[in-house]
Amino acid sequence: MDRRVACLHARQILDSRGRPTVEVEVTTQGGCHGRASVPSGASTGQFESHELRDKDDKRFQGYGVFHAVRNIKETIAPQLLGCDVFEQKLIDHMLIEMDNTPNKSRLGSNALLGVSLAVSRAAAEHAHLPLYRYLGGLSYILPTPFINVINGGCHAANSLDFQEFMIVPVGAANFFDAIQQSCEVFYCLAQLLAVDGLSTSVGDEGGFAPELSSVTKVFDYLCQAVEKANYRVGDDFKFALDVAASELFHDGQYVLPGEAKTFSSDEMVAYLASLARQYPLVSIEDGLSDGDWTGFAQLVKAVDNKTQIVGDDLIVTQSSRLQQAIEHQALTTALIKPNQVGTLTETLECISLAHRHGLKTMISHRSGETEDAYIADLCVGVGSTQIKTGSLSRSERTAKYNQLIRIAEDLATHATYAARL
Repeated sequence: MDRRVACLHARQILDSRGRPTVEVEVTTQGGCHGRASVPSGASTGQFESHELRDKDDKRFQGYGVFHAVRNIKETIAPQLLGCDVFEQKLIDHMLIEMDNTPNKSRLGSNALLGVSLAVSRAAAEHAHLPLYRYLGGLSYILPTPFINVINGGCHAANSLDFQEFMIVPVGAANFFDAIQQSCEVFYCLAQLLAVDGLSTSVGDEGGFAPELSSVTKVFDYLCQAVEKANYRVGDDFKFALDVAASELFHDGQYVLPGEAKTFSSDEMVAYLASLARQYPLVSIEDGLSDGDWTGFAQLVKAVDNKTQIVGDDLIVTQSSRLQQAIEHQALTTALIKPNQVGTLTETLECISLAHRHGLKTMISHRSGETEDAYIADLCVGVGSTQIKTGSLSRSERTAKYNQLIRIAEDLATHATYAARL
């Protein structure tokens, strides 16, 4: 079949927060088709590629993406017609050259990513392969899910300073069990919160958003929920944090208004290390601000390999930023968000760099998501051992877990499960 691009179409759709985002469709001369939609973050790193929004247009209060859609139709599509969808690197480099800005601000990283991912889906269909197999090798790993059950920070209207509190099913035998056990803990957490008169409404990423007074209070509830579900804290479940510390960094200090605390960099490191000693904390993401290289390196040493240190805003899926982090020994795990960099090729390069240097990778969603489950296939395809896609509610979150369940079923005994971290 002819693999050349015959049609490239784009439209504006809605994400999980009711804000517009970009969806792209690619059709080849041979009749194969690929579709992809682009997520959007709320807590965004300052070094991320530029997401193009219609700030000069009153429609959608300036959140529209009509400019990005027009760029795809009028600028990108004419250049890509006739291109072979198997030439992913060539197409992605063409997109980067067409934009020709350091942060993809001309055409918009949301425009470029939508095209890039849709091309790969069309190629997978041509190859008669599931997307994860098209992206991957001969052996596969089902990732450990990091499940956001309590939302705070920018993701919820409460006074919790930290952005995400996650449960991690480290004792599960396989991915199916991991989801089942996590659901049971999630149900028990809802029951405990309700009994205490706390809200069980959910935030942007599907986790509960109760008004709790402190980080330790959250962990106490998580411990109770695990035990109520008849699992063991530390053996069956551990916990993880996304601090999103860049949001807390003001005038050289970390300000936690919800807990009425202010820390220097050294004090923030000591505080996070003390939480890791007090609770079975397997992962801390963005514990320091995106410019605090020294603080990150100190935190890596302070937890002494017992807790992984994850960089998100620190590296924003940019290979150049990741290289700096490697040189500073500032992390042990790289968070990967394709929309932070703008093309599939650049995403894969960042993942490859991390793996070559012995770092783990965690594939991640954004707070504004769609039903597109691309990151589930990406995670398995590239051999990432961890995924973060939100809680166990809201269909834009569960779509990714459901796709991983399908992949696990498809692979059966031909994949291992990464549970033990």
